[in-house]
Amino acid sequence: MIRIILILSLGLFSCALARASRIKDLTLVEGGRDNQLVGYGLVVGLAGDGDSNAATTLHSVANVLQRFGLTINPQDIKAKNVAAVMLTADISAFLKTGSRIDVVVAAMGDAKSLQGGVLLQAPLLGADGRAYAVAQGPIAIGGFLGGAGGAGGATVQKNHPTVGTMSNGAIVEREIPAQFVRDNTLRLLLHNPDFTSATRMVDAINAIYPQAATAPDAATVTVHLPPEFAGREVPFISELGTIDVSPDTLARIVINERTGTIVATSTVRLSHVAIAMGSLTITVTSNIGVSQPNSFSSGGQTVAVPSTQTGVTEQKGGFTVINEPPTIERLAAALNALGVSTREMMAIFQTLKRSGALQAELIIN
Repeated sequence: MIRIILILSLGLFSCALARASRIKDLTLVEGGRDNQLVGYGLVVGLAGDGDSNAATTLHSVANVLQRFGLTINPQDIKAKNVAAVMLTADISAFLKTGSRIDVVVAAMGDAKSLQGGVLLQAPLLGADGRAYAVAQGPIAIGGFLGGAGGAGGATVQKNHPTVGTMSNGAIVEREIPAQFVRDNTLRLLLHNPDFTSATRMVDAINAIYPQAATAPDAATVTVHLPPEFAGREVPFISELGTIDVSPDTLARIVINERTGTIVATSTVRLSHVAIAMGSLTITVTSNIGVSQPNSFSSGGQTVAVPSTQTGVTEQKGGFTVINEPPTIERLAAALNALGVSTREMMAIFQTLKRSGALQAELIIN
């Protein structure tokens, strides 16, 4: 179904308060970032749905068996119950040794499904090549693949059976050092860099902790620890994160043509403009008729007679003038009055941008 979403500001009073967010939701404390981990492993117990004897899988199985004192030629191994997989995970900052993290498991080869499989112990490596966690355990795929398939067979598939997750499936073995306060100063990194948002954040912090915050650029707010919080960095960051700030929103329209979704912010503005939209539909149908000879005719034959019909339908176009106020709310009302479809609305937004009447950033995915 084609969908349209317009994110608008409907409140006529206390707008700034209604859009206020906590600093902890708008920023990231420098030094507290996540890190990505990746690994390679084997999933066993797949009941014939594993890799079709891929060379890499066979060598991996032979290497695993060698760790247990068994030396086997990879050519003597059948790997229908085994699948080679890649493992990915994010390790959060401040996690200690023994903590658990989630792991995503994805098949590398031609395995049909990971349903019912168990991951053998596999290390998860960071960008520096060092192991920071170890994953092992059963996999949940949230779906299934049933049926024999092949010629004359049928299969039933739900979701994506070659990708699964392991909730708390990896144990952290190495702690990632994290330092978030340097020289009695911490830095807040804005998720959406903006000069206005950074300035508002500085003002909100200084209203509670005078002369504590500065903004060197649109993406960073530097905060000096007040004297009363010396040696108490964690309580200060906790209180700092609860301060409410009203971030500024860029005028932006995002169009996703694949799903038919349009998202527009409330700060979108228009110049005075008039919009007309018409629709022309051409329908071509092909029919096959049959011509039969008359009764008792000699030499007559029954033949198929193709015929083609063409129809043209033109919808009545409307012409709407956008008057004050030139906002996205007024534009939405005008487009709804014209009765345009979502795809026609996408074309209108692109035409408005080319005409210079749309005072917003237009992003098309």
